Amino acid sequence: MLFPAVNSSNITAGDCSVRGFNLTQPPDSDAAVAANLSGKRNSSSDPFGRNEEVAKIEITVLSLAFVAAVVGNLSVLVAMLRTRRKPSRMHLFMKHLSLADLVVAFFQVLPQLCWEVTFRFYGPDFLCRIVKHLQVLGMFASTYMMVMMTVDRYIAICHPLQTLQKPTQRAYFMIGSTWLVSLVLSSPQYFIFSLTEVHPGSAVYDCWGRFIEPWGTRAYITWITAGIFLVPVLVLVLCYGFICRAIWTNLKYKTRRKSVGAVVEATKTRILGRESVSSVSTISRAKLRTVKMTFVIVVAYVVCWAPFFAVQMWSVWDETSSWTLRTPS
Repeated sequence: MLFPAVNSSNITAGDCSVRGFNLTQPPDSDAAVAANLSGKRNSSSDPFGRNEEVAKIEITVLSLAFVAAVVGNLSVLVAMLRTRRKPSRMHLFMKHLSLADLVVAFFQVLPQLCWEVTFRFYGPDFLCRIVKHLQVLGMFASTYMMVMMTVDRYIAICHPLQTLQKPTQRAYFMIGSTWLVSLVLSSPQYFIFSLTEVHPGSAVYDCWGRFIEPWGTRAYITWITAGIFLVPVLVLVLCYGFICRAIWTNLKYKTRRKSVGAVVEATKTRILGRESVSSVSTISRAKLRTVKMTFVIVVAYVVCWAPFFAVQMWSVWDETSSWTLRTPS
């Protein structure tokens, strides 16, 4: 995602010109202009060309990501549909997490793939706004569904007595709230992005966002990074911190109970209270397996998204960055 110091930008499309930024390619430099003049860029129909070799790599990566996301999440949904056991809360969260990931695949990755193939956005203004809304909606929903799944594991491990109080209704409430919050938080896309002329008088249009300079772009990228990555990661770290502490307490409790006997168990009950002992003594192997599974999902999320958001923040906050395009005089 590369940002020139101007007032129009395309957050996910595959082009960068003098009035916009994109997430995948560096802006045109003197070398790029020279390449364009020498015929290394495709400018037969668009005066603002692109590096076709980079575009091929982007198309390949997006195609692989789309296939992997669709096949993987559909496999999860089919496996859950074929199970004969009564679906648990964990299955419910996993189903909606897979649905959210499919939203990302079909409404974020697939439009981006088509965009890379066509180079420009060929569609009306309302379609531009809808696509931009759905692209961010899927990212919010997928992230927050994972957070809610982790919070549910935190409640199951650290406050097991609360799981007996209408757990299914609480799970549906958490899932419904996730979709609703994601819908609301992604709604500003309708007002930020529109079909815009890439350069005055060029007659070339693309789906770009407009921001108040000089702080608009920074505010937008910082907001997206905080909302989709930083805040969720903070919540995940806190939840797993409490979960690890509860598991460690559970292990120490069981060890002492075996070695010392019933006297120590009675003493511990008086010191910690009945609810604390109940909390640490009811961690089953099934719960631990679900914690391990969600932990793997969280680690994969952080590893995959951390470099992306790090580059986004660096590109807008580091004024000396080579990714920043100076406005031509």
